Amino acid sequence: MLAIVHPRLQRLYQYWSDKRGERGMPSRADIDPLDMRFAIGNIILVDVIDGQPPQFRIRLHGTHLSEHVHFDLTGKMLDEMPQVEFRELTRQSFTKVATTKEPLHAQRDRILDDRPRRYETIILPLSSDGDRVDMLLCGLFYDDQKT
Repeated sequence: MLAIVHPRLQRLYQYWSDKRGERGMPSRADIDPLDMRFAIGNIILVDVIDGQPPQFRIRLHGTHLSEHVHFDLTGKMLDEMPQVEFRELTRQSFTKVATTKEPLHAQRDRILDDRPRRYETIILPLSSDGDRVDMLLCGLFYDDQKT
């Protein structure tokens, strides 16, 4: 298991792993939002659009996350994220998971409301055909969200 600190991210990773079973990654059809109520406001669901480089459409941007960053990306392309530096870091992370087909875990800092904020995230690949990553399931919690 990854060195995940936040208990709800640990639970999300375990849920993804259980749904994956013996496969490399589960499909979106395997994932039930009702099973993820413990983290739903901190979930980002991303469509991976084939191309060189791949593009990313945010299907769901959790309400807790939207409140923290003061914008909602639901239904928007990643390119519409207003913070350029964080957008590029996010693009690199999404591309890595879409390419390697492996989960990514990180603890990082970013500037929100003119102050540094620590967060922990996991990005988990989903595949409808068992081979190509066509969606990403992300969980993200800021340090002030302990439970």
